Amino acid sequence: PPLLQETMMRVLLLVSALSAVNGFTTTNSWVTRTVPAVSRAATRRAVAMDVDKITSDAETKMKKSLDSVQSNLDTLRAGRASANLLDRVVVDYYGAETPLNQLAGISVTGGQALTIDPYDKSTLGDIERALMESDLGMTPNNNGETIRLNIPALTEDRRKELSKTAKSLGEDGKTALRNVRRDAVDKVKKLAKAGDISEDQGKDGEDAVQKMTDKYVKEIETVIKKKEADIMKV
Repeated sequence: PPLLQETMMRVLLLVSALSAVNGFTTTNSWVTRTVPAVSRAATRRAVAMDVDKITSDAETKMKKSLDSVQSNLDTLRAGRASANLLDRVVVDYYGAETPLNQLAGISVTGGQALTIDPYDKSTLGDIERALMESDLGMTPNNNGETIRLNIPALTEDRRKELSKTAKSLGEDGKTALRNVRRDAVDKVKKLAKAGDISEDQGKDGEDAVQKMTDKYVKEIETVIKKKEADIMKV
């Protein structure tokens, strides 16, 4: 660090001044032994921090992947009306793909229906089209002011279809986790190859990333099983 380097330079200048006045020599002094030792220790700490940052960044990304899976699962209906069902619906709004929940207020009415009230009424047609093209399996009713979606009872075939979708979302999440693991392991291997960390330190770093991956894979599998059970429950 700059502060440490500045401090050591001041020490060396002081020793040099003493040497000029008193014939003091640094050949076997504590300075020649201490400066490299301090530098090596600082380097080791910096590398250790690099490994910690790699694993910390990887966990942050893995948690985001888990959260994304959970958010997508919330859009799969299990026979009950919920505004979350429309979270994945995007509307072509003046050429820009825009989430429906940014263009309209969404409310649950009567327990088995959703009412969509656009902030800009001119978007009614675009919203209706987006709903019809989505995988919701529901027909929108446009009254010129709002759009109503009735939530029909799920048939057995529809439940199976939604269950497959849930599994697919889970697999996408696990793929994202593996990509994060690959990138983190590659970074640790580069440190080891450069000689910045020992072989054992590199292996410890890779093991930490793998254990983290296994943990989040299990969490994704748990939320998928829970959603499947919810979908298949009559």
